[in-house]
Amino acid sequence: VQLQASGGGLVQPGGSLRLSCVATTSRFAINVQGWYRRVPGKQRELVAMITSGGTAKFADSVKGRFDISRDNSKNTVYLEMKSLKPEDTGVYYCNADYSYSLERPGDYWGQGTQVTVSS
Repeated sequence: VQLQASGGGLVQPGGSLRLSCVATTSRFAINVQGWYRRVPGKQRELVAMITSGGTAKFADSVKGRFDISRDNSKNTVYLEMKSLKPEDTGVYYCNADYSYSLERPGDYWGQGTQVTVSS
């Protein structure tokens, strides 16, 4: 599985960004896909994940501000980030797996994309 992420960048507090991640697989279908992040001083943490059936899981810190969606026909997941805060700054990693589990990171990781929230 190869994961190609895009959409990171610099944004002011209160602003918005949209991340995208395309999964390429020659074997089975990807059934769960989403995002983890590593923020300064912390271990990598869940941001949001979604199954091919549309069930999503969000970190408490982003609920109400971030939304995740997936185009199953394109194996592409989107993370809409609104009302961004400086504490959202970090490297965002696309993550995916063949399983449906939302309770653990998937086996496959993208290269990471930097999100910086600063005035």
